[in-house]
Amino acid sequence: MVHRHFLLLTFPAQGHINLVLQFAKCLIRFGAHVTLTTSLSAHRRMKSPAPDGLSFANFSDGYDDGFKFGDDRAHYMSQLRCRGSKALAGLIVSSANAGRPVTCVVYSLLPWAAVMARELNIPSGLLWIQPVAVLDIYYYYFNGYGDVISNTSNEPFYSIELLGLPLLTSRDLPSFMHASNTYNFALPLFQEQLEELENESTPRILVNTFDALEPEALRVIRNFTLIGIGPLNIPSAFLDRKDPSDTSFGGALFEGFKDYVEWLNSKPESSVIYVSFGSISVLKKQQMEEIARGLLDCGLPFLWVTTAKANGEEEKEEDQLSCRDELEQKGMIVPWCSQVEVLSHPSLGCFVTHCGWNSTLESLVFGAPVVVFPQWTDQQTDVKLIEDVWKTGVRVTTDKDGIVEGDEIKRCLELVIEGERGQEMRRNATKWKDLARAAVKEGGFRMRILKLLWMKLERVVPKRTYVCR
Repeated sequence: MVHRHFLLLTFPAQGHINLVLQFAKCLIRFGAHVTLTTSLSAHRRMKSPAPDGLSFANFSDGYDDGFKFGDDRAHYMSQLRCRGSKALAGLIVSSANAGRPVTCVVYSLLPWAAVMARELNIPSGLLWIQPVAVLDIYYYYFNGYGDVISNTSNEPFYSIELLGLPLLTSRDLPSFMHASNTYNFALPLFQEQLEELENESTPRILVNTFDALEPEALRVIRNFTLIGIGPLNIPSAFLDRKDPSDTSFGGALFEGFKDYVEWLNSKPESSVIYVSFGSISVLKKQQMEEIARGLLDCGLPFLWVTTAKANGEEEKEEDQLSCRDELEQKGMIVPWCSQVEVLSHPSLGCFVTHCGWNSTLESLVFGAPVVVFPQWTDQQTDVKLIEDVWKTGVRVTTDKDGIVEGDEIKRCLELVIEGERGQEMRRNATKWKDLARAAVKEGGFRMRILKLLWMKLERVVPKRTYVCR
C-alpha cells in the first residue's frame, strides 16, 4: 500500500482551526494518515475528540494562553514564525527517522511553512480559507494594481474593474486595503505568502470553494494551480453523510446548551430569524440595542447567539440590553449553538450574519437567505458576492456613525422573508444548496480533486538532518 502522510499546519485562529480539522477528516476518509500541528493555545480550543488516523503535534509559540488584546502583535508573529519553523522541521525529520515520512505539507497562511517544506524536499500546498475572489484581489494588489486600489480606498462607490471578478467598488475590498486599516501586519503577510508561492516550481492552492460557485475567479491567476475543494467546513453528517458520527468540530464546552433544539422544533417552518456574528466580532452596545429593536419590531421568533457569557464572564450591568425581558418572551438568546444544526433546521427562515466565509458557505449549503452585517477582513467582498453574484441576501445600510438602525434591520428582514424578492433569494439559495452538495458526492468535483491531489504530491522523502536556525 502506498504510504500517504499529510502534515497539516494551521494558523492559530478559530476559522483556520475548524477548516483544517475538516480537511483532515476528508483526507483520513481516503486512507491517509494526518498529523496536525499548531500552537498549544490553538489546540486547547479544539473541543471534539480526534478521529482515528489523526494525531497532534503541538508546539509552544510563547503565548500558551493565547494572544490577548494589548499584546505586541509583531512580537507574537515573530515568535510564531521562529518557534513554529523549528517545530515543523523537527517533526518532519523525526517522522522520516521513524519510518513514516511526511509526503505532503498543507498549511494555512504561514508562508514560512512553504520554505521549510521546500528545503526538506517535500511538496506543499496552501489551504486558502476565504473565497478565491479575495485571493485574486490580493494578487492584483501586489501585481500592478496597488496604486489604483489604494488611491480609491477612501471613495466607497468608486468602481474597480478586475478581470475575472464582478465590478467592484472600494467598499467591496477586503478591509486590510482600506485607509482606516489598523492591522499593519496583514498586507505584508499576504504579500509574503504570494511571493513564496512564486518560488515554488508548481505552486498549489487548495481553496475552500467549489467550481460552480467561483468558476472565473479560480482561473484568474494563471501561474498558480488553484483547486476548489469545498465546501470543507460542513461536518459530514450534515453534508455527504459518509460519516454520521461527524456532527461538529467544536462546542463541547457548551454541550449543556441544547434547549435551543427543542425551541426550534416548536416553531413553524421557515419562521425563525437566526442571528450570529461569529466567535470574534464584538458589537457596540448601541448596535446590540438596535438589533434588539429591529427583531422585536419584525415580530418573528428569533434565535440570537451573543458572546457575552461565552467565556464564563458575568455580564456587566451596563452591557445588559434594556429590553432583555421582552426579547426573551419573543425569542431565545444563547451563548453558543451548533450553527450547522440551526441552519439545517426546517424552522429557519433567515440568517443575520457578519458574513465570514465559513458562515457564508454554510448559508449556501443549507439554502438559507441572509441579511449581512460585514465587519472586517474578507467580509465586505463576501457581501458583494452574496448580494450581486449569487443573489441570496441583502446588505444592511449604516448611518453616518456606522450603526445599523432598528428600522433598517426590520426593512432588510422583511425584504428577505416576505415578498417577491425574498422568494427569489430563497430560490437562488436552493440552487446553490444543490450545487454545493453535488460538489461533494462520490465522483463529484471535490472527491476527484482530493484523490488526484495526493497522487500528484506523492513523493519519497529522503532522510536527512536539518539544523534549525
